[in-house]
Amino acid sequence: MKKPVAVGGERDLAHAPTLVTFQGVSKTYDGKVHVVKSLDLTIAKGEFLTLLGPSGSGKTTCLMMLAGFEVPTSGEIYLGDWALSKKPPHERGIGMVFQNYALFPHMTIAENIAFPLEVRGMNRASVKEKVTRALDMVRLPQVADRKPSQLSGGQQQRIALARALVFEPELVLMDEPLGALDKQLREHMQYEIRSLHMSLGLTMVYVTHDQTEALTMSDRIAVFAGGHIRQCADPRKLYEEPSDGLVATFVGESNRFDGAITGRDGDVVTVTTAAGTRLRAAAIDVGSEGSAAVIVRPENVRVGAAASGLDDTIAGRVADVVYHGDHLQVHIAAEGLDVVAKQSARDVVAPRPGDEIVFGFSTAHARAYDPARTDH
Repeated sequence: MKKPVAVGGERDLAHAPTLVTFQGVSKTYDGKVHVVKSLDLTIAKGEFLTLLGPSGSGKTTCLMMLAGFEVPTSGEIYLGDWALSKKPPHERGIGMVFQNYALFPHMTIAENIAFPLEVRGMNRASVKEKVTRALDMVRLPQVADRKPSQLSGGQQQRIALARALVFEPELVLMDEPLGALDKQLREHMQYEIRSLHMSLGLTMVYVTHDQTEALTMSDRIAVFAGGHIRQCADPRKLYEEPSDGLVATFVGESNRFDGAITGRDGDVVTVTTAAGTRLRAAAIDVGSEGSAAVIVRPENVRVGAAASGLDDTIAGRVADVVYHGDHLQVHIAAEGLDVVAKQSARDVVAPRPGDEIVFGFSTAHARAYDPARTDH
């Protein structure tokens, strides 16, 4: 197996042909509430796209419509130049991996992997060759004659992946495939799936509510809320330049300071909190007046002497200091909030609970959003 040559968000897919197109796709079950609303989305050939969002945001419904298990109420989905509305799932040539593995318990592992080939009428010799190759691909050639119940959860998930890939689909869909695994195995399988994606040149659409998983694996992430995509971008842009407050608070950890806009200078606004603290922040989706939520990542909060000279500083009291190995998580009580700062665990004098302290951040790391658009 080839080793991946890049991590999520670093590959150039700008010139890759489009494989999947959602064109004005909506879905409603009762004619009143839309689970998906007027969705337009393109997916490049060879891309790893993750649909990320809270429960009920519409991400899984989009995946099921692409797979053919749900039918759009309006709009159309294209695979290449082919409209999929009239094609049943088995004619779409799409591989599918589910959270619960969906392996046939009465079949051996080899028979499970062979099933998609046999329903396509492939001859026995070719089936055997492809099953062997698929087992080698997921590094489980020794389990061919076992039953699913004789495998661990991680092994079963790798077999489910092998079954989805054995007929060489151009598109593979994954619906929360690692949700049932423990943390260590989940992280290992993230690498396995990403490695297969890159070595085989597959196009993958992956659904999860786990933001860390999305950031780790994806070329692009589409953040869903209320049936809409709020932002679709590579992981770095999504994390460092979220387009609205919902994306800023849903993707990654964040601190939020609410207040009123009391001034504006170009692309920078001054936000005054209820306690009278004035914060300067980049204006993202706010005007020159009204309410604003200032969002700052914990790693951009400086504590104590490191806060000296920063644009925005606030006085507070250390509530707790939590050791995380490579960093310290400092919880600061300030203005009725629990503000979190991350500090390197090396070469730093750690504050202690009860210490009165000043913390701060630069304007470049503070972003002002419309508070009405920070909810799911």
